[in-house]
Amino acid sequence: MSRRTLKFESGRFLESLYSGDGKLLREIGDHHRTRLVARDTTLILDGERQDLDAVEQLFSQLEKARRSGLEVTAHMVRFALEKAGDEDSEVLEELSGYQLLGSANKPPVVPRNLAQMRYLEAMEKSAVVFGLGSAGSGKTYLAMARALAAIKAKQVGRIILTRPAVEAGEALGFLPGDLQEKLAPYLRPLYDALYDMLEPDKVERMIDRGLIEIAPLAYMRGRTLSNAFVILDESQNTSPEQMFMFLTRIGLGSRCVITGDPTQVDLRGGAKVSGLAEAARVLEGIEGIGFVRFRKEDVTRHPVVERIIGAYDRDRDRNPSA
Repeated sequence: MSRRTLKFESGRFLESLYSGDGKLLREIGDHHRTRLVARDTTLILDGERQDLDAVEQLFSQLEKARRSGLEVTAHMVRFALEKAGDEDSEVLEELSGYQLLGSANKPPVVPRNLAQMRYLEAMEKSAVVFGLGSAGSGKTYLAMARALAAIKAKQVGRIILTRPAVEAGEALGFLPGDLQEKLAPYLRPLYDALYDMLEPDKVERMIDRGLIEIAPLAYMRGRTLSNAFVILDESQNTSPEQMFMFLTRIGLGSRCVITGDPTQVDLRGGAKVSGLAEAARVLEGIEGIGFVRFRKEDVTRHPVVERIIGAYDRDRDRNPSA
């Protein structure tokens, strides 16, 4: 048996390499037959030399990923453990090297876990991509980043952002204000993502020049969306007819990303089936269409969000008719 001590800049930084989860630390130790003890800024390893080498290499990868801005999740650590010794063992370095956009005033957008990187890769390879998963997994935000990168590289001529205004039943006339004021509550998340990545004046200029269009789904009917990066957000709230209408709007030179959470359907008026559910069933395996499914472990909001999602999932399993 040998002992090795790994030192880090602070106890908080060390905790960030294993999500502050003692169970995950023991899981790493069990995998490599090593005893790990975290004490303030140091990680003490006890085990055989080759096992200590493997653990040290793992934490070196996690440290590089963390310093690049990634959030180390349990899913990421377990993936790295599974890939240890494989040709993909450096996947965390690949993850940390994947960056989009960025400026003097705005940090680059980077995937914060492996599912997000696969999602970005799917957007490069497929004309139509479905991003399915819980709130907080980065579906809309990363689609927006990829769209802005595409227009910056002149791969498309415009960005079209749309979502169903389900709460208003697509009938917005009874709401106060002009059209933009009526739509604002439903399209606000799309604006929030834009302003997070670009300076406000640049967003306004792009909207004024028609490079970015934000509109409700009902306004897509009858159009052909060519040479555009099109994002349909909250697609679980489309009807099958709306989803089919939208998918058949895609024109030459366009790319399309459809995001949604199949567990958060807000459709009203009878037992309507979600258009997202139907599309996922019908289009799986079709050439040119990619599906990326996020798990609750891929949520990148506050850690409590992942626990909330897990609790609801367990309750739904126990009470499917509730």
